[in-house]
Amino acid sequence: MPPSEASVSTTAVIRSRRVVLPDGERPADVLIRDGVIEQIAEHGALLAGDRQLTDLGDTALLPGLVDTHVHVNEPGRTEWEGFATATRAAAAGGVTTIIDMPLNSIPPTTTVDGLEAKRKIAEGQAWVDLGFWGGAVPGNVPDLEPLHRAGVFGFKSFLAPSGVDEFPHVEQADLEAALAEQARIGALAIIHAEDPAVLAAAPQQPGVHYRDFLASRPADAETAAVARLLDTARRTGVRVHILHVSSAAVLPLLRQARADGVRVTAETCPHYLTLAAEEVPDGDTAFKCCPPIRDEGNREALWAALAAGEFIAIVSDHSPSTPDLKLLPEFGGSGDFAAAWGGIASLQLGLPAIWTEARRRGHTLSDVVRWMASGPAALVGLTGTKGAIAVGHDADLVAFDPDGAFAVHAAELHHRNPVTPYAGRTLTGAVRTTWLRGRVVDTAAEPFGRRITRHQETQ
Repeated sequence: MPPSEASVSTTAVIRSRRVVLPDGERPADVLIRDGVIEQIAEHGALLAGDRQLTDLGDTALLPGLVDTHVHVNEPGRTEWEGFATATRAAAAGGVTTIIDMPLNSIPPTTTVDGLEAKRKIAEGQAWVDLGFWGGAVPGNVPDLEPLHRAGVFGFKSFLAPSGVDEFPHVEQADLEAALAEQARIGALAIIHAEDPAVLAAAPQQPGVHYRDFLASRPADAETAAVARLLDTARRTGVRVHILHVSSAAVLPLLRQARADGVRVTAETCPHYLTLAAEEVPDGDTAFKCCPPIRDEGNREALWAALAAGEFIAIVSDHSPSTPDLKLLPEFGGSGDFAAAWGGIASLQLGLPAIWTEARRRGHTLSDVVRWMASGPAALVGLTGTKGAIAVGHDADLVAFDPDGAFAVHAAELHHRNPVTPYAGRTLTGAVRTTWLRGRVVDTAAEPFGRRITRHQETQ
C-alpha cells in the first residue's frame, strides 16, 4: 500500500517531559530507527548527532490511538465516507490504526471477494494503518474460515436490522451457527446487541423530538439482546465482544458472565460518555445513533464502569452519511429522528472529546491511553506492535497538547461530510503532530498507511 520510503529519515529522537509509557507518565527520549521504537532513555540523554531531534517541551507524547470501530463505506457508498477522507480525519485526531467495519460498503466484507474489493480500492489512499473486520450474516458460515485465513480481525453480526439491506441481521439459528463456527476457528465475534422484538414493541413516534426517538430504542433492547448473546456464547465457547454499549443496564450481565467463565469484553464510545439525551436539541439529527445517546445518569454510570475497568476500549463508531440522509434542517431536511440515518461522525474528535471529560473527572492521560490505544490494540491482537510507546513497537506517536482548547467547526474537519454533534462545542486537548512508523503524517503529501491483518503482517 505505501509508496517508496527511500527518502525517510531512518533515525530520529522525540523528546518530551510528558511521555505516556505503559508504566506511567515521565520525561523521556524516544529513539526511533526504521519506523520502530528502538530505545526509551532518560530525558535529554540522547544527543542529536546525525539523528533528527524533535523536542516537544511540555507537550505530551502519546502512542497513536487504535480505533477498532470505523465505518469507511468505500466502495459503494463513498459519498458517505471513503478511505482517503476517513484516514485523513483519523490522523488529524491522533488515530494511527483503524479497523474498518464490514458493512455500509457495497459489497460488504462477507466474502473473500468482498474483502479483496476493499483492499484493492484502499491501496494508496490511507494516511494511517488499516485493517478489516469480516461480517457474519445469514447463510455465509462457509465464508467465515476463508475470511479468517485471509486476515480479518473477527466477524461482526447484528441482532437487529442493520439499516442496510445487503447486511441482514442474524436470527437465533443463524447466530448459533455463526458463533459455533467462530469458536471452531478461533475467531472473535463482535456483536451489535439490540433485540428486534423489544424494538418492535417500543413506541414508534416520528418527528423532531429526541425523547420520542429515545423511547423507540429502549435500554431493555440492549439488555435482552446481551442476555441472549451471552447464553449463546456460554454454549458455544466463542470469544465475544459487545459493540458500542450505550446502556449501563447491561453491565451486571457482563460481570456475571465473566464470573461464569464466558470470554466477553465490551466497548463504549465518546458520544455515550460526553453527550446526554437532555441536551440534544429537537431536530438535530447529527446526534442520532443506534443504540442511542441516553440520559445523564446513565452516562455517569458508564464513566464509573470505565474507571472500574469494565470496558476494554473506547472507540468512535464513526458512521457518517451525506447530510441529506441525516435530514438536518440546516441542509433543508425535516429533522425527523425516526427517518434520519443513525450514525455519529467523530473520528477526528474522539481524543479531545474524551480528554475534556476525563480530566474534569480526575483521570489522567495514562487512563485515556489505556482506553483508546492499548485496550483496543489488545482487543484485536496488536499488542506487540501498536497501542503503546514501547521498545519494538511501531513508532506510531502523537504530540498532544492537553491544555489546548479549540472550538469545533464541522466544515473544518477532514471526514467527507460536514456533520458532527460536536459542532459549536469547545473541546480541550489538541493534536499537534501525528507520526506513523516514525514519519510525520502530512495530509497534504502522499499517504503511506499500510494494510495490517490479524496475523500482524503489513503489506
